[in-house]
Amino acid sequence: MTNPSPAPEPAAAAETSESAAPGDRQVPGPRRAGEPRRPTLRSDLRASWPDGLVALVITAAVFVLLYLRIRDKTSSTVTVMPFMADAGGFWMYFLSQAFGWSALLWAWGTVILGLLLSGPRPSRLPLPGPRLERLHRTTSLNTIALIAAHALLFAAELVRHDTAAWNSAVATAFVEAFVPGGYDSGTGQVAIPVGQAALYLAIPLGLLFYVRHRIGPKTWRVLHRCVIVVYVLSVWHTLLYGTNVWYDGWFRTGVWLLQLPIAALLLLRLLRPARRSEKLPGRPGASAGARTGWVLRLGGRLAVAAVLVALVAVVASGRDGGRSVPPEDTSSTHNHD
Repeated sequence: MTNPSPAPEPAAAAETSESAAPGDRQVPGPRRAGEPRRPTLRSDLRASWPDGLVALVITAAVFVLLYLRIRDKTSSTVTVMPFMADAGGFWMYFLSQAFGWSALLWAWGTVILGLLLSGPRPSRLPLPGPRLERLHRTTSLNTIALIAAHALLFAAELVRHDTAAWNSAVATAFVEAFVPGGYDSGTGQVAIPVGQAALYLAIPLGLLFYVRHRIGPKTWRVLHRCVIVVYVLSVWHTLLYGTNVWYDGWFRTGVWLLQLPIAALLLLRLLRPARRSEKLPGRPGASAGARTGWVLRLGGRLAVAAVLVALVAVVASGRDGGRSVPPEDTSSTHNHD
């Protein structure tokens, strides 16, 4: 992956539930002595270091794997961009890729947590509800940090290999990495703005929880539902531009496979909403507004069901939208990162 991945889902007035997903339940949670009644950004940042440390360890492991595969010329990245066979010369780019993959993994985890906490919860959870809600918020914050590191390292790599004066190189890198439309080469013309959109939506949507008491829970719930859009943009960016998943193969199919639990939990969340007001009645109401709302709710459920069916078809068939490996590089078909 080469640009910001995703996606941060990045949680209810603390007087009630701390859940960060739409439809959070109004269930009071236990409060430790001295802990602020309403979770604050500062308290969650302090609590985010354990999973942040795990994210850094995983990022380091991914970087080592990418580096070794580039050095041994078994990575599909070398097939896409042969000039990057110099692992030492482009180590910063591979570190950016590593942060991108860990960001995508953390985004996936925080979306899973959000859907579990906002829908019909399983009878058994690995942690108590309030602790899972805090974990959901801290993984959201760490996802934002991972995405930012991914984008900044990508920009730093552009500066590092620019032969112009440093101030000109920094300006060019900023435009290409952070300004939509600034990168005008190949697939990046679409893929990079998609990643930028994920980044720029993730930050405000991930932080809105901390001003929820000011904007109102209803407004917050409506805005927070857009988090799924951030995640979709992140996955789209990865599949479009990730050189590790550029070609057909098991690794690209694996990325599609990871979307199955997201789609299944989202469908379950829509079919069995926690809030009575979000349930779909057997027949629409008499008023025009009630009929429109009923059609929209039904359409949303049908759309997610169709996506779930499409994902199953993609995974089962192996037709995942990847490019065909060039004939001279068929040996790398089974060697994707």
